[in-house]
Amino acid sequence: MRTKPTSKRASSVQVAHLAGVSQAAVSRVFTPGASVSAEMRAKVLTAAKQLGYHPNVLARSLTQRSTNIIGIVMFRFTNPFYARLLKEFSSQLQKRNYWTLLLNSEDDDGVETALPAALQYQVDGIIITSATLSSTLADECARAGTPVVLFNRYSIESNVNAVCCDSVGAGRLVADALIAAGHTRYAFMAGEENTSTSRDRERGFVERLRERGHELGLRDVGNFTYEDGYAAAHRLLRRPDRPDAVFCASDLMAMAVYDVATGELGIRVPAELSIIGFDDIAMASWHKYQITTVRQPLERMVDATVQVLLDAIQHPQTERVLRLIPATLMPRRTARLAQPNFLREPSV
Repeated sequence: MRTKPTSKRASSVQVAHLAGVSQAAVSRVFTPGASVSAEMRAKVLTAAKQLGYHPNVLARSLTQRSTNIIGIVMFRFTNPFYARLLKEFSSQLQKRNYWTLLLNSEDDDGVETALPAALQYQVDGIIITSATLSSTLADECARAGTPVVLFNRYSIESNVNAVCCDSVGAGRLVADALIAAGHTRYAFMAGEENTSTSRDRERGFVERLRERGHELGLRDVGNFTYEDGYAAAHRLLRRPDRPDAVFCASDLMAMAVYDVATGELGIRVPAELSIIGFDDIAMASWHKYQITTVRQPLERMVDATVQVLLDAIQHPQTERVLRLIPATLMPRRTARLAQPNFLREPSV
């Protein structure tokens, strides 16, 4: 006979009584990875469904000192790269029996608010994307015993784990490709000025140009967005000394440059202007654009970030990890390249 649920929340004791098993058996059924027979699992799950029972994960975490929740601090939701990133993190963590708590930060300064909120939920660890971490907040996390990993960012002033794309190496890669194709007037479109990603992409690009006897002629800022990139593209391409190659710190800005060049100014791409982006978001390969871009190895970066965080959770006393993962150049239609052989940074 079906037991009618009451208004009061069902307990594990009631589930055990209905299923004819011990309370410990109920606990094992709802503990990931615990050993339990198929017959007992079926009995307990049937009884739990009839009673409307759900285990109190937070209460259990107080005794186990683990919530199996990872906090992810993120903003820039308008950038498709970060939407895909969130999906990858959620998938990788779920495979390891962790859930994600997303904390939306309005901007880089919003981490000051989001991070204390994550600590209040007693998360097992925190991943911070598209933002850096001050030494003060890093110390607060250390006192709370909560490991932190920066994704695609690093902080010089704080001793925090980080996993990044090798943006300096990627900038050098782009410079070599454009030089080999015979370009002479180079421009760089930066993202937000305070981000290590944009700085490193520009640094690698400029340093490699100089090493090979060239100079960066023009520079503007697009703040990683299509709208600001569109305005910056007008400033760069309406100049009498306009560039014949533009390296953009993101694909959204590269798409904006393409639209201004071909849609408004009648500049032929890539015959008169080569455009290279960064990230390899899905839209970069759309038929209209076919943006030549630097592909970030997203799956490898996410996997490495999760592994670094879990290692820090299991071994809190380990030294800081800074892991750089190389990128590749994806030749498409928007850049005039000598040949598609610049998939790796050449040795100096």
